[in-house]
Amino acid sequence: MKRLMDGLLTSLSVMAIGTLQAGAVSASAAVEDGSVSFTQAVIPVLRTQCATCHMTGTEPGNLKLYPSAAYDSIVEAKSPGTGATLVVPGNPDSSYLLHKIKGTHLEHGGTGGRMPFGQRPLADDVISVIEKWIDQGALNN
Repeated sequence: MKRLMDGLLTSLSVMAIGTLQAGAVSASAAVEDGSVSFTQAVIPVLRTQCATCHMTGTEPGNLKLYPSAAYDSIVEAKSPGTGATLVVPGNPDSSYLLHKIKGTHLEHGGTGGRMPFGQRPLADDVISVIEKWIDQGALNN
């Protein structure tokens, strides 16, 4: 029982550190020329904040947000619940994913709760990086 509890505490500590680091990594992962890298800035957030629930594509939202599948799962893809496009390259205001993480999705015909569900909302600087990535064309870079 003690080994089980020690293992659980270690796992929870690693998850907490990863969650705290996700904001710091993504918020500072813009390339020197001002462009935002999907791989360096967006993937760490998706991996630590989203992929724990949206892994196989069978969960609500039908999203596969692990690193090798995330781009195709969100860019120009439709939300099965609303039909809204998750990420519209160059148009953050029309990107349903951004509304879901900002908590403004209900004002735009959305459904359900703010993402990440059951967790603290993403930090404003993290949301800003994702918004900038979308605004810059949502490149797979």
